[in-house]
Amino acid sequence: MSKLPVVLLLLLNIIERYDCKLPNIVFVVADDLGWYDVGFHGSDVSTPNIDALATNGIILNNYYVSPICTPTRSAIMTGRHPIHTGMQHQVIGNDTPYGLPLNITILPQYLKQQGYNTHIVGKWHLGHFKREYLPNNRGFDSYFGYLTGHEDYFDHVAEGSPSWGKDFRHNFNPVSTMDNQYSTELYSAAADTIIRNHDQSNPLFLYLAHQAVHAGNHASDPLQAPQKYVDRHTNIRSVTRRLFAGMVSALDDAIGNLTQTLKETGMINNTVIVFTTDNGGPTNGYDRNSACNWPLRGCKNTMWEGGVRGNGFIFSPLLNKTGYINNNLMHVTDWLPTLYSISGGDPDTLIAQDGYNQWNMLSNNGSSVRTSVLHNIDPIQKFAAMRSGEYKLIMGDISGGRDDSWYPPPDLKKEESSHMLKFHSMKDNEYVVNMQQPQDDQDTDIIVKCGPKPIDADINCRPEHKPCLYHIPSDPCEYTNIADQHPDIVADIIQQIDKYRKTMVIPANKPGDPKSDPRLHGGFWGPWL
Repeated sequence: MSKLPVVLLLLLNIIERYDCKLPNIVFVVADDLGWYDVGFHGSDVSTPNIDALATNGIILNNYYVSPICTPTRSAIMTGRHPIHTGMQHQVIGNDTPYGLPLNITILPQYLKQQGYNTHIVGKWHLGHFKREYLPNNRGFDSYFGYLTGHEDYFDHVAEGSPSWGKDFRHNFNPVSTMDNQYSTELYSAAADTIIRNHDQSNPLFLYLAHQAVHAGNHASDPLQAPQKYVDRHTNIRSVTRRLFAGMVSALDDAIGNLTQTLKETGMINNTVIVFTTDNGGPTNGYDRNSACNWPLRGCKNTMWEGGVRGNGFIFSPLLNKTGYINNNLMHVTDWLPTLYSISGGDPDTLIAQDGYNQWNMLSNNGSSVRTSVLHNIDPIQKFAAMRSGEYKLIMGDISGGRDDSWYPPPDLKKEESSHMLKFHSMKDNEYVVNMQQPQDDQDTDIIVKCGPKPIDADINCRPEHKPCLYHIPSDPCEYTNIADQHPDIVADIIQQIDKYRKTMVIPANKPGDPKSDPRLHGGFWGPWL
């Protein structure tokens, strides 16, 4: 029998492989954006551009992140849980000499292997004490942004102890010429330039890590937005919440500009856009911010749902099914294997991954890939939390008793406090790109049902004394601790946590180094060793 058909088939497969363009990937991280800070969760803040992508993409309704910044960003970059990279305790300080380990291959390096051009705009916060830890040495072709955790939105100075310093760079070079330019607008413009200048013969990876809506310097002016954004929210009486809403509006406009640029360059139809917060909102006065996680319990940097259940969605014309709400369990570590798979890579070849490839599940609205999420094990603060199936266990002192309650938006009237939020289809806006608005008969409602708050909700759980258990589908607001009724489930989840504990590495945290002082480095935060 002739072998010609087999040869032709192989040639056709090769031609098809190289004729099929790899998708562009735009990964957007919002900083400290709370559950109730987006329109598609019924917020008092208007976010039409974010809502446009979310409603026409896939809203991730059971999506979890780490409770604070550095751990989440490390998970995005590595696909590994922070307990396996030493990033599980708090964040990297301005003056602390450690970072995401250099022996771990991270997302842009994997994508470079697949032929991608890679760029980062915005916040890094994964280590800067040595030059080797900077983004340009971790797989990114270009970098425009800042290295530390937070700073002023206009003069780009970051507070420290004892001294403050500027924190703004283009690639390795400090930048001091952009004072009085609002960072959200700067990053939006930088993303626009990258996309418009991109050589479309190669796929693009853009990691757009906005400063918004993190508070600025705690000891100075934490809530900052140009007045034109603040003026959009005359419906909000609270001054601080209205300022915060202005910060969100600037972020929302940036997302609209991004979408419009992708349309104008003809890239939108071959692009995957991921949007995620890095953690829950800092409410209850945390960082002097005014974010909100209502009606979820807790705050940024806690194990309550308000700290770890994240805003997230994925949008792309390349998805087979869109315009729906996905209720399957998903974790921030899942992004690396998922994105690597659509870049043409085989996720099974990745080293020491904790994440799961979720692309087929998302694209086809398939069955759940994941059955559990380890929220964290912190051996320094001595707490842990885990979601296993429908149950969540919390144990240890997770906030020092400060941020364990429920914090409604300041303007919420008592008669409106029904503990039910409903998401409605967003309205038309100028940045909707070839998007169809959901029909009235579609399942477009996203409802958090908490029911009336029990009178003992504030006292029926003392995780620092005894583990607490919640059934999240029926009790998403963590009102009722059912640990005593289900000792077998408690024991099983503790056993799972103990199994993870055996694989955990020691936290990488180190004390501050006085040699980091910006006064010793031209007034800038940056490498000092």
